[in-house]
This record gives sequence, structure tokens and C-alpha cells, in this order.
Amino acid sequence: MTANQLLLATAAGLISAVVFASATTGPLLLRFALFFLTPLPLYLAGLGIGPAAGAVAVIAATVSILALTNPVAALVFAVSAGMPAALTARFARLGRDHDGRTEWYPVGRIVAAAALFGGLFAALALLLMGGDTDTLSKAMHTVVENFVKTEMPQVPGAVPITDVQIEEMATRSLNYLPYTLAALSLITTLLNLWLAGRITLASGRLARPWPDLNQFALPASAALALFIAMAASLLGGMPGLIAGGFAGAFTCAFALLGLSAAHALTRGSPWRNFVLAALYAALLLYTPGAALLLAIGGLAETVFHYRAAKGRAPPPNTN
Repeated sequence: MTANQLLLATAAGLISAVVFASATTGPLLLRFALFFLTPLPLYLAGLGIGPAAGAVAVIAATVSILALTNPVAALVFAVSAGMPAALTARFARLGRDHDGRTEWYPVGRIVAAAALFGGLFAALALLLMGGDTDTLSKAMHTVVENFVKTEMPQVPGAVPITDVQIEEMATRSLNYLPYTLAALSLITTLLNLWLAGRITLASGRLARPWPDLNQFALPASAALALFIAMAASLLGGMPGLIAGGFAGAFTCAFALLGLSAAHALTRGSPWRNFVLAALYAALLLYTPGAALLLAIGGLAETVFHYRAAKGRAPPPNTN
């Protein structure tokens, strides 16, 4: 790595650290957008310059956050943004010679790795928030109660909520928390990787050809991981919540595969625009049923390979 590349990588890390710090202040919508875009400079360094530059950017960002804030914030950044950025960007640049052509690291395996990172982030968040179900329940009750008492009165026509309802909302929120955290982590990782890939492609610095995302396939081990996580989530307590995070991440990964299969299978159909618009609208409205339906479709594609059978994708294990 040259001196200029080292400087660019360090600058990317510093920019990411500044964005991360900015995500803690300002309007809620702005903070939400900054949270999603925090790792983007790290992905740009990893994809555009190389894996070593990506690692330097992650180290520079983590050290800067440690110096400016505290060790907990630096640890959260490293697990939620730094590690996924460094490794997924490295995976995206991996390739090997096969029969005179370059065989690039499969997109599906990158998605599976992002799901693992999502589960790890959810587990870390749960441990930092309390470490046991009693503490988490109290914390969630406080959050819901504060929201009901400070935000709800500002909504026109809002119906008063009783203490019993608050407790029920807190319980449901805690049950959904690991799934939501893991899914958001997965989406953040893949969104930033995609954005960085498009920017790097436009600049002419992307090392690999742009893949057909309608043809990616998850490895069979991802289905096994999903079933194990779902079974473990029934244990209850902290082990069940942590397992629920991994289950949520892999469910989201299979939902993306289901969406990919929908894109491929509806090519040439007069109903294509209607079907895809309905799916995206349901997902944007955060309809759990839509995500679950897509995840089931992704699992079915993994087992039965509908795209290959319809001639809409290469045979299994080639992408």
C-alpha cells in the first residue's frame, strides 16, 4: 500500500468516525440516515483501494471513536460497522482462477457472512443493554413508558394507554428486539456494500464485474443455521433472545433471496411490475407477513432451485 493509499484509508476512517459521532445528535430522521451511512467510507476504502486499506480505515475509525467517546462506543462501532465492512469488502474482492477464468467469491456467501455479523451485533447489544432478562425488561419498560408519556400526547386523537398496556408493549418489544437489531444490521451492511460497489464501479476501480443479484444463492449451511437459531430461540431467557437475533438475521437473508427469486421468476411476465410493487410496498410498510413469505420463498429456492428449473439462473453451486 502506497503512502497516498494509506492517507486515503486513514481519511476514510476519520470521516466514518465523524459521521458516527454525528449520528447521536440532531433530528431523529437525520440520525437514522447517518446511522445507516456511517460505514460507507470504510466500504469505499476496502472495495476501491484494497483489503489492507479497508483494515486501516476500520482501525483509524475505531481508535478515533475510542479517543473521542468511550470504549463501549468503540466496541459497538467495531462490531456493528468496522468488522462487517472490512471482511465483506475483502470477500467481494476475492477471486480464483478456474479453467482460465476468474471465479469470484459468491454473493450468497457474502450475504450469509453479513447475517452472522447481524446476529453478533444483536447479541452484543443485548449484553450491553443489560446482560439478563430482568434488566432488559426494566430497560424496555422505561423506554416504552417514556415514549408513551412524552410522544403519544402529541399525537392528535391519541387514546390514553394504561400501565397494563405499557407492560404488554414492553414485553412484545423485548421479544422483537433481537430480531429487529439483527435485521437492521444485515440491511445496513448490505446497503453500504451495494452503495460502495456502485460508486466504485462508476469510478472504474471495482475489481470484479458487477454480479447479477437476481441470481445469488445462499449456501445450504445458511438454512441449517436458520433452523438451529430458530430452535434455540425457544429456550427462553438470554440464550433464547441471543438465538433470536441470529434467527432474525438469517430470516432476513432468506427474505432477500426470496425477493431475488421473485425478480428472476417474473421476468417477461405481464404481472411483473404489479407483483414487485406489491412486495416492495409490503416490505416498506414493515409487514412481517411479507418478509416471512419471502423468507419461505428463499428457503424453497434453496431446496428446489426454481430459478434454474425455469432457466432463469445458472445451475446450483455456480454462483
